[in-house]
Amino acid sequence: MATDYRAVAKHIQISAQKTRLIVDMVRGKDVQEALELLQFVTNRAAHPVSKVVESAMYNAEENFGISRNNLFIHTIFADEGRTRKWRRFGARGRIKPWLRRSSHITVILREREEH
Repeated sequence: MATDYRAVAKHIQISAQKTRLIVDMVRGKDVQEALELLQFVTNRAAHPVSKVVESAMYNAEENFGISRNNLFIHTIFADEGRTRKWRRFGARGRIKPWLRRSSHITVILREREEH
């Protein structure tokens, strides 16, 4: 049974749909490779995703003494968070809703099994 090392970031002010584009890029990769990849992605969601991956990596290192070279991203997903509803005034006295969406990012790392 493999041990899971996890980190969660909640209420990130980027929609889950946009965050999933970045999350799908790093799923299954080694942690070092994923962090290098996220460093050069220009999407705004790349920064919070890299912070959560780093946090999970540091949790594994500090709490369990696992080397960062042996870790890979086993599971990573972005769920929808709370939606703040704002109003914008439109023509003819109408109101246009603005939906400010947020997301929750969860990362679960595992250690590579050497055969």
